[in-house]
Amino acid sequence: MRQRVAVGWRAGRVRTTASAGYTLVEMLVVLTIISLILGLVGPRVLAYLGNSRVKAARLQIENFGAALDLFFLDTGRYPTAGEGLDALVQRPTSVDIWNGPYVKGGRVPLDPWGHPYQYRAADDHTPPYEIVSFGSDGREGGTGTAADISNVER
Repeated sequence: MRQRVAVGWRAGRVRTTASAGYTLVEMLVVLTIISLILGLVGPRVLAYLGNSRVKAARLQIENFGAALDLFFLDTGRYPTAGEGLDALVQRPTSVDIWNGPYVKGGRVPLDPWGHPYQYRAADDHTPPYEIVSFGSDGREGGTGTAADISNVER
């Protein structure tokens, strides 16, 4: 739509202007500013996301430890390697007293990357068990967010 704009002091002098819109240069400037902001802020947000997943895995492992201690108080032992963390949500056949499920939701949650936690029963009982998340890569070992997260200090 064309607008009439009065130019100068005389009311009789009127010119029409092109329809309102953005020029290509204005759009390129805005896209450049947005990409600069994303370039500066993006890596920090991704690093924060990676650190928060590691923290969430540590908290879940601590919660498993509390649930395993309750299991121990009820049964007099920790789950075997064969029973694993599933003993916290389903009664093992070899247990007489079981007041579970010891984990909310009735199922063992996955780690923040969608991989199952690993439960290892220790032979020397120091500590009596180890719970491990293999990190973002889902494999044993690694560094950064791919590093293993465990309740046992190494």
